[in-house]
Amino acid sequence: MGEPETSTAAGTTATPPKADTAAAGATAAPPATPESSPSRTASLLKRLGRWLERDHLPDLGDLRSLYEASPTDHAASKLARQWADRYQAADADERRSLLAGLVRAGAECAPAHELNSRLFRRLYAQSDRLGLMVELRADMLRWRNQVAGLAVLEQELAGLLSNWFDVGMLELRHINWDSPASLLEKLIQYEAVHEIRSWDDMRRRVAADRRCYAFFHPRMTEVPLIFVEVAFAEQMAANVQALIDPARPVDDIGKARWAIFYSISNTQRGLRGISFGNFLLRRVIEELLTELPRLKFFATLSPIPGFAEWLGKCGGADIQDCMADKAARQALAQDPRAGAQWVERLRAAATAQADEPDEVGKTGLRLAAHYLRQMRGGQPLDPVARFHLGNGARIERLNWAADRSAKGLEQSCGLMVNYQYELDQLDENRARLAAGKPRLSRGVQWL
Repeated sequence: MGEPETSTAAGTTATPPKADTAAAGATAAPPATPESSPSRTASLLKRLGRWLERDHLPDLGDLRSLYEASPTDHAASKLARQWADRYQAADADERRSLLAGLVRAGAECAPAHELNSRLFRRLYAQSDRLGLMVELRADMLRWRNQVAGLAVLEQELAGLLSNWFDVGMLELRHINWDSPASLLEKLIQYEAVHEIRSWDDMRRRVAADRRCYAFFHPRMTEVPLIFVEVAFAEQMAANVQALIDPARPVDDIGKARWAIFYSISNTQRGLRGISFGNFLLRRVIEELLTELPRLKFFATLSPIPGFAEWLGKCGGADIQDCMADKAARQALAQDPRAGAQWVERLRAAATAQADEPDEVGKTGLRLAAHYLRQMRGGQPLDPVARFHLGNGARIERLNWAADRSAKGLEQSCGLMVNYQYELDQLDENRARLAAGKPRLSRGVQWL
């Protein structure tokens, strides 16, 4: 289970932020300036028709009013609505040009921080489309290294979105086969871990012995922001092919003792860095314990998406300690391409062999255990490990040939990992991670 690269109390209705409300932690905006004169308003509105034609970009002087005019300025509000409409209908090239114009206009305004916040609040208030603001940030992330100054606007918008998507505003919903077809289609579209290949596949993912939960925002009621897929089992799952097989018979949920989170997907690139996943898992665990009190254990069956790339860059000296044979360790030490060669060996072995690993597979398990302990900047190197270990889980077990899909072989040589959540150990595990020592089960320590 992973969060492409990727929250709690539900059912609270949120109202859209007012244009003059300061962002969380931001300095309050300066007092509003007097209303525009009728002649200025008429002049600005007259020019709107010209620059809103597809062949003309907005005049920088007009765009400055989006930053500087008072929240009640009629001409600036009209301009914000027109700009939002044009942006919504534009193709990628035009969107980039429109964003570049905003950046250039903002560069002539001061103080930038306060006025950037006013710009986005005005656009949101006038467009009444929270989804547009999420699209704006997704585009800013896409072009932030191509348009000078765009990163500053992107950071300002990220702060506002973090406030607007506070987890207390989100609603948790159970999705099943009776949910609207349009919603099920979105799950098929957004599934980022294990592709949903057909409607039969979709039906199995939401069958009676499965659960799917998603967070929604009250201003984006038809768009799941993040969703998790859950299977139930008598023991911890070790193979995702068996778990997601559409032909698998429906299990007796009453016998289940394990809840297995096997896929978690963020759907909105514009909300990157605004994490809902940890809150989602906590809420789902609460829901499951209420519905199925006989459940005792909660774990994931997760990909290791950075493993093959990391291993492919390793020289022999980096991985020789993972070799069981002393002679093999010595031979490996001087080979700069040893890691890349092991990637190919593991992929071939995972494709051809039975579920039980031979010596090649056992070496692969040791290499994966070594990789999952790698840290960078005080955080786990692997993005999925970063998410689950950061939430307080521990690395429980590594599984050989657990995902033989093309994606599984490409990213992790077919290996998968179980992260286990024990509710009374989450805080302790987070403290160990902060000290640079992620929590491992005895079996993984032995590897």
